[in-house]
Amino acid sequence: MTQRATIGATDEKEILRVFQSKAETKAFYDKISHVYDLLSEHSEGPVRREGLEKLDARRGEKVLEIGFGTGHCLVSLAQSVGSAGKVYGLDLSERMLGVTRDNLHKAGLAERVELVCGDAVQLPYPPVSLDAIFMSFTLELLDTPEIPKVLAECKRVLRPGGRIVVVGVSKEGEGGVTLHAFEWSHRHFPNLVDCRPIFVRQSLEAAGFRIESAKRQMMWVPVEVVLGLLPIVSKGDPAKDKSPRSSDRGVEG
Repeated sequence: MTQRATIGATDEKEILRVFQSKAETKAFYDKISHVYDLLSEHSEGPVRREGLEKLDARRGEKVLEIGFGTGHCLVSLAQSVGSAGKVYGLDLSERMLGVTRDNLHKAGLAERVELVCGDAVQLPYPPVSLDAIFMSFTLELLDTPEIPKVLAECKRVLRPGGRIVVVGVSKEGEGGVTLHAFEWSHRHFPNLVDCRPIFVRQSLEAAGFRIESAKRQMMWVPVEVVLGLLPIVSKGDPAKDKSPRSSDRGVEG
C-alpha cells in the first residue's frame, strides 16, 4: 500500500491526509461498483437528496456531478434540467461509470447525460461553461492538497453566479466518539476506510465561494450540506459581490 503521509495522532483542527493512491482508490471502487448501493445508499441517500434540493437544478441548465458513483443523483439532475439542459458526470472508476450508464438507460435519460472517467484535479470542461456543480461524499476522498485544486477547477468552469453544493463528512464542531473512531479507522485501515472528515464550509469559503446555506447534521457521522455561489464581480470594482441573493436561504449553525 502506498502511503503519502505519516500515520499518527492529529489535533482537533487538523485534517488527516489520504493514505491511498489514486490507483488504489480507483481499484477499490471498481471492485465494489455492483454492491455500492447495498453498502451506502441507505445511509447516504437521504443526505444526497437534501443536497440536490439545495442545488435546485433548473430546466435548461448545464450541471456537473463530480464523483457520481452509481448515478442516482445524475438521474435526478437529468430529470430536473429537462430536454433543453445537459448533465455531465465525472468519476474515477470505470466500472462505476458502467453501472451508471446502465441506470441512465433504464431511466430513459442517457441522451441528457455525458459521462467521463477522469480526475477532478483537471476537469475536462471549458471555462465559464456550467451553471451548477454537485458533489456528495467525494471531496473527503481527495488528499488534503488536492481539495483547493479541485475547488479552483470548479470555479474555473462555473459561470459567475453559478452554484456549488458539497455534501461531505464533517470535522466541524464537537468531534465525539464516533468521529474519533472514524478517523482512527482511516489512519489504521485506509484500504477499508478511504475517506476522512473535512471542513466542507471552510474549504468552499477559502476557495472564494460565498456561502448561501450550510447545515451540519448526523448521519452515523457528522455531515455538512453546503451551498456556495461564485460571486459576480463588476468591472472596475473587483471587491464588489453582485451574486443574486435568495431570501429563503441562510446559514444554519
